[in-house]
Amino acid sequence: MRVELGPVGYWRHELSHCLHTTAGVLLGFHGLDPVQALGAGWGFDYPAGDIRREEYYFPGAAEDLFGGLAPFHDVHSRWHEPAGAREGWEQVRAALAAGTPVAVAADNFHLPFRPAYRDVHTNHLMVLYGFDDTTGDVFVADPVPPAFQGTIPLAALTAARDSGNPVHHDRDLFFTANPIGNRWLELRIGQDQPAFDAEFVDRVTAANLRALRAEPAAADAAAGHLRGLAGLRTFLTDAFDRLPGDPAVGDEVFVVIGPVLAVTGLHAEFLREAGRRFGEPRLAELAREVDRVAHHWSALRIAVATAGPDRAGAVPGLLRRTAALLDAYDRVLDGLQSRLEARGQALQGA
Repeated sequence: MRVELGPVGYWRHELSHCLHTTAGVLLGFHGLDPVQALGAGWGFDYPAGDIRREEYYFPGAAEDLFGGLAPFHDVHSRWHEPAGAREGWEQVRAALAAGTPVAVAADNFHLPFRPAYRDVHTNHLMVLYGFDDTTGDVFVADPVPPAFQGTIPLAALTAARDSGNPVHHDRDLFFTANPIGNRWLELRIGQDQPAFDAEFVDRVTAANLRALRAEPAAADAAAGHLRGLAGLRTFLTDAFDRLPGDPAVGDEVFVVIGPVLAVTGLHAEFLREAGRRFGEPRLAELAREVDRVAHHWSALRIAVATAGPDRAGAVPGLLRRTAALLDAYDRVLDGLQSRLEARGQALQGA
């Protein structure tokens, strides 16, 4: 039997990683615009300590990754955790035969098209869109650079999905020491999706502003659940207070920043597209302000990753970068609020 589902297109945003890239490929297959779905939400939500050594980590959404990525759309996902490699392939093969591409977790160490092949272990995510029982190949879509779409041997896929993802040497950073376990994601997309119109942009903006500027709830504070701009400030300042005495803090900050950076870059793209579509230059200006926030995130993430053994010496610079980041957030949130108020007044006067 041979199955090759299509069309499976290329999609990637330059600040995204394998989680957003994989979601975008699958959403595109089902006819959704990845920028609209993945770029609408913009916030910060981190249950402190909820850190997973996975390249497709997304804070607070372990059970429904795609739902966390697309909070304003009827998009959800569910992990399947097979008992072993044989059951894992049977489940994925059945989904493909039924006409649905899927996302699978895999170790880059065993994937011939990844630069880390036979060198570095890491917990990666990609799309499968077919198989050929005669040749023993599977069809893979992975736009993460260097980007690959085509066939690889099923044996290589099986090794990647069944990997224990061990720490092989000191270059196995951040996304290792966490077995792959043949896991795969089942995607559910509802039929009633929001239109990308000016009212949707207003609704999204209002919701994002409420969430980012909300005061910390007592229950969240007690549980260590960090939300919004206040939670973001607490997360970074507390982390850098702890960094000199605990090198693991650097890994935590690096991993958490990754998806926040991706979401920020995608939200800028969302606002930019809205500005083009609705002829509203103010949205394009605000998109540039959100891009500025993303640049601050990029610089902070690099600074954390390269702090080196003199962690105490790195802290003052990290705190300066944090202050600049938070100032950039305040500026763009003020701009979004002003734009929303002006929109409301214009609609009332119409």
